[in-house]
Amino acid sequence: MSLIVNELTKCYGDKKVVDKLSFKMDNPGVYALLGTNGAGKTTTIRMMLDMIVKDGGEVLWNGKPLNPLETPVGYLAEERGLYPKYSLMDQLIYFAKLKNVDGKEAVSRIKYWSDRLMLDEYLYPDRNSKAKKKKKPLTAEQLSKGNQQKIQLMAALISDPKLLIFDEPLSGLDPVNTDLFKSIIHEEINKGKFLIMSSHQMATVEEFCENITILNRGKDVLSGNLNDIKKSYGRVNLVVKCDEDFSDIINRRNINISELTPDGIWMKVKGEEEAAAILNDLIKEGKTIVRYELNEPSLHEIFVEKVGGANEKN
Repeated sequence: MSLIVNELTKCYGDKKVVDKLSFKMDNPGVYALLGTNGAGKTTTIRMMLDMIVKDGGEVLWNGKPLNPLETPVGYLAEERGLYPKYSLMDQLIYFAKLKNVDGKEAVSRIKYWSDRLMLDEYLYPDRNSKAKKKKKPLTAEQLSKGNQQKIQLMAALISDPKLLIFDEPLSGLDPVNTDLFKSIIHEEINKGKFLIMSSHQMATVEEFCENITILNRGKDVLSGNLNDIKKSYGRVNLVVKCDEDFSDIINRRNINISELTPDGIWMKVKGEEEAAAILNDLIKEGKTIVRYELNEPSLHEIFVEKVGGANEKN
């Protein structure tokens, strides 16, 4: 299996919101689309799903044009996409039917995901009730935003699709549900799924994604393997903590301090040679070294460098 996005383009009037974007996935895993608001991430996703018309380019799944009506795609939108007045169970059955999941299998999968996402009290309100009168089925508008997002995740996964597209999947979730969503994403990756993820949460991207594209005003400003990208910058982030003051060493070597924290002083160095020289100075002067770490730049730093202050609305 493979996913190829080739020169995808979208214009609104004279404004090109996605400019010949290309990327591909030859193997299962997670590919991240990153960018500020208005960079073109959601527009790209909607073109991939034929929700809006492309002005150019193509999306291929296994060498053929991707048709979401024929190929099951699990889509988790950033916006809430449930019918507020209809019962949750009816909606899930309906979504399963749209994706050609037969009735019995749909019921079985809903039960599985209800347990997994801890939604039984909303989908099966009478299960543990001692009241003789049945409770009315719950609707989407009766749920919190986090639980609505769980229902949407269930709808995205109910057909067990090989291709998943998640737009800000962890947005607005509390820490407990964030961990739950992360565990499910890890499970889907381990099943050999292809996942496109759009997210503003750089730590989440670093946790899941092997390959990335950073968009700025519709243009690809950086793409490739995340580990290779970080290695290309070199190990330039040094954090040091000593029991004694060592500001004289920093000043003598004219080192740029990034941040002062109780857990250490964060510095920008030119590379491993300069970091080693600082370590030698600390040892020679008899400083008690509590912490010494030399790292590559974080994705957050790389992102800020590439997109600067661009912040238009999508």
